Amino acid sequence: MFRAALSLSLALAAATAVVAQNPSSSPAAGSQIAPASAKDRPTVGADPTAGHAQNHASLHADAHSKHLDACAEACARCAKLCEDCGTHCAMMLANGKGKEHLATLQTCRDCADICVAAGRVMARKGPFAAHICAACADACRDCGKACEQHGSDPMMKACADECKRCETACRDMLKMIAPQK
Repeated sequence: MFRAALSLSLALAAATAVVAQNPSSSPAAGSQIAPASAKDRPTVGADPTAGHAQNHASLHADAHSKHLDACAEACARCAKLCEDCGTHCAMMLANGKGKEHLATLQTCRDCADICVAAGRVMARKGPFAAHICAACADACRDCGKACEQHGSDPMMKACADECKRCETACRDMLKMIAPQK
C-alpha cells in the first residue's frame, strides 16, 4: 500500500508540474492552436544570436528538471527500502534478537518519511527543494551509518547502501540548486 501511495503521489506531483510548465498540455486546454505572439515572431534587424541565451537557459532548465526527477526517484527507492528495513528491525525486536535494532527501527522510519517528503517536493519541483534535499541527505547519511553497524545482516546492508545512493543523489542535486539561489 505504501508503494502504491508513493507512486500515486509522485505521479500526481509530476503531472501537476508538467501542466504548470505547459498549460497547453492540460486536457482542459483542448486542441486549439494559439496564434504566435509578437515575441515568437522574428523581427527585421534582430540579433541572430539573441535566441542562444534563451536556448541555453531552456537546456539548463531541462537538465535541472532531469536531476530533480532522478533525485525524486532515488528518494522513492530509499523510502521503500527504509520502510522494509524498519519492518525487518521490528521483527528482530519482536523475536528478541537484539535491542540494538530499536535505534535502527526509528532511524529507518524517520528516514523513510523524510525521503517521501523530499521525493514529493522534488517531483513537483517545489521552491523548498534545497531545504528538503539537504535534510534528506543528512537523514540518509545518519540512517546509513546506523544500518552499517549491522552490516552482516543482508537487509541492513541493503538499506545502508541505498541510503548512501540517496544521500549522493541529494548532494548532487544540492550542487545543481545552489548556484540558482
